Amino acid sequence: MIIFPAIDIKEGNCVRLYKGNFSKTTIFSSSPVLQALKFKKAGFKNLHIVDLDAALGKKNNKKIILEIIKKTKLKIQLGGGIRNLKDISFWIKNGVDKVVVGTMAIKKQAELKRACSLYPDRIAVAIDVRNNFIAINGWIKQTKVSLSQFIKQIKGFYVSRIIYTDIDKDGTKSGISMKEIIKVSKMTDIPIVISGGVSGINDVKKISKSKVAEGVIIGKSIYDNSINLKQLKKLDY
Repeated sequence: MIIFPAIDIKEGNCVRLYKGNFSKTTIFSSSPVLQALKFKKAGFKNLHIVDLDAALGKKNNKKIILEIIKKTKLKIQLGGGIRNLKDISFWIKNGVDKVVVGTMAIKKQAELKRACSLYPDRIAVAIDVRNNFIAINGWIKQTKVSLSQFIKQIKGFYVSRIIYTDIDKDGTKSGISMKEIIKVSKMTDIPIVISGGVSGINDVKKISKSKVAEGVIIGKSIYDNSINLKQLKKLDY
């Protein structure tokens, strides 16, 4: 299972949100670059980055992300405000391993399908769910598109992976719901990466043992030391 340490960038800082609420932000590091290098030193090969400012349509953190790519050489999965082919092309040309689209996947499905065709195995789709319906635009706008409905819509697009986030669990450390994760995995053959709610190493072990997910994204539990990086690295393969 792939372990993705998470770096969410807001106003140049490495932060975590609570349930996707931008007014409930905790700064954990003033240097996302140094944080990324810390994860590299711990032996991780993959990194999940979200540009929160870009997700809101504000000033982006492009320079910081480019520096992380250059200095770490890690396999980076990047999301946040990537909403057209031009954005996707830019990041792939600059070394991002997987480009994550969410809002674009809902609003511009023809463009999503074309992106998957142009960049095979490089496009991931973020499915951010609140009360079983998908949220977009940095999780602020709630759609009427259900999880199951959307998965059916992108069938045959050759999406490389789905990043499934339960927004109401994100940043809460309230624990994962294996029942829900298994339910999602049965809806599609697309590999799934789980995000949101990981409370400790036992949650990661449960996901690994179940073999229903390609990977798991972990943020707050790393930053507040609920999970030891050495223990976590042992589950990364």
